[in-house]
Amino acid sequence: MNAYLAFFGLPGGTEIIVIGIIALLLFGSRLPKVAKSMGKSIVEFKKGIKGVQDEIEDASDDAPSSPGDDASPPPPGDDSGKRKKGDLSNPGEDASS
Repeated sequence: MNAYLAFFGLPGGTEIIVIGIIALLLFGSRLPKVAKSMGKSIVEFKKGIKGVQDEIEDASDDAPSSPGDDASPPPPGDDSGKRKKGDLSNPGEDASS
Protein backbone atom coordinates (compact mmCIF):
# COMPACT_ATOMS: atom_id res chain seq x y z
CA MET A 1 0.00 0.00 0.00
CA ASN A 2 2.79 2.46 0.90
CA ALA A 3 4.61 1.71 -2.36
CA TYR A 4 1.40 2.51 -4.26
CA LEU A 5 1.12 5.93 -2.56
CA ALA A 6 4.82 6.64 -3.04
CA PHE A 7 4.40 6.05 -6.78
CA PHE A 8 2.18 9.13 -7.12
CA GLY A 9 4.18 11.49 -4.87
CA LEU A 10 3.52 15.19 -4.46
CA PRO A 11 2.76 17.31 -7.53
CA GLY A 12 5.73 19.12 -8.98
CA GLY A 13 5.95 22.54 -10.61
CA THR A 14 4.42 21.51 -13.93
CA GLU A 15 1.50 19.71 -12.31
CA ILE A 16 0.72 22.72 -10.10
CA ILE A 17 0.70 25.00 -13.16
CA VAL A 18 -1.68 22.65 -14.99
CA ILE A 19 -3.98 22.50 -11.95
CA GLY A 20 -3.91 26.31 -11.73
CA ILE A 21 -4.85 26.69 -15.40
CA ILE A 22 -7.75 24.25 -15.00
CA ALA A 23 -8.91 26.16 -11.86
CA LEU A 24 -8.78 29.44 -13.81
CA LEU A 25 -10.84 27.97 -16.65
CA LEU A 26 -13.47 26.59 -14.26
CA PHE A 27 -13.66 29.37 -11.68
CA GLY A 28 -12.07 32.31 -13.52
CA SER A 29 -15.04 34.67 -13.42
CA ARG A 30 -15.62 34.12 -9.67
CA LEU A 31 -11.99 34.24 -8.48
CA PRO A 32 -11.72 38.06 -8.18
CA LYS A 33 -14.91 38.18 -6.09
CA VAL A 34 -13.69 35.36 -3.87
CA ALA A 35 -10.27 36.98 -3.43
CA LYS A 36 -11.85 40.33 -2.59
CA SER A 37 -14.20 38.84 -0.01
CA MET A 38 -11.36 36.83 1.54
CA GLY A 39 -9.25 39.98 1.79
CA LYS A 40 -12.09 41.87 3.49
CA SER A 41 -12.71 39.06 5.95
CA ILE A 42 -9.01 38.87 6.84
CA VAL A 43 -8.93 42.64 7.47
CA GLU A 44 -12.06 42.43 9.67
CA PHE A 45 -10.57 39.50 11.57
CA LYS A 46 -7.37 41.44 12.25
CA LYS A 47 -9.40 44.46 13.41
CA GLY A 48 -11.34 42.22 15.79
CA ILE A 49 -8.16 40.70 17.22
CA LYS A 50 -6.66 44.18 17.68
CA GLY A 51 -9.83 45.36 19.44
CA VAL A 52 -9.76 42.43 21.85
CA GLN A 53 -6.07 43.00 22.58
CA ASP A 54 -6.74 46.69 23.27
CA GLU A 55 -9.60 45.82 25.64
CA ILE A 56 -7.38 43.37 27.53
CA GLU A 57 -4.60 45.96 27.84
CA ASP A 58 -7.07 48.62 29.03
CA ALA A 59 -8.58 46.26 31.58
CA SER A 60 -5.18 45.28 32.93
CA ASP A 61 -4.10 48.94 33.16
CA ASP A 62 -7.32 49.98 34.92
CA ALA A 63 -7.40 47.02 37.32
CA PRO A 64 -7.37 48.27 40.92
CA SER A 65 -4.59 46.99 43.08
CA SER A 66 -5.72 44.71 45.89
CA PRO A 67 -5.87 46.42 49.31
CA GLY A 68 -3.32 44.08 50.82
CA ASP A 69 -0.57 44.98 48.37
CA ASP A 70 0.80 47.98 50.27
CA ALA A 71 0.07 46.78 53.81
CA SER A 72 2.64 44.69 55.55
CA PRO A 73 1.50 41.37 57.03
CA PRO A 74 0.85 41.25 60.79
CA PRO A 75 3.68 40.01 62.98
CA PRO A 76 3.61 36.28 63.77
CA GLY A 77 2.80 36.70 67.48
CA ASP A 78 -0.19 39.05 66.93
CA ASP A 79 -3.39 37.07 67.60
CA SER A 80 -5.63 40.09 68.30
CA GLY A 81 -7.99 39.41 65.41
CA LYS A 82 -8.36 35.69 66.02
CA ARG A 83 -10.72 33.85 68.35
CA LYS A 84 -9.26 31.56 70.96
CA LYS A 85 -9.76 27.82 70.77
CA GLY A 86 -13.21 26.89 72.14
CA ASP A 87 -14.61 30.43 71.76
CA LEU A 88 -18.06 30.02 70.20
CA SER A 89 -19.18 33.66 70.51
CA ASN A 90 -20.45 35.57 67.52
CA PRO A 91 -17.66 37.88 66.28
CA GLY A 92 -20.20 40.69 65.73
CA GLU A 93 -21.55 40.54 69.28
CA ASP A 94 -20.22 42.64 72.09
CA ALA A 95 -18.58 40.46 74.76
CA SER A 96 -20.10 42.51 77.63
CA SER A 97 -23.74 41.63 76.85
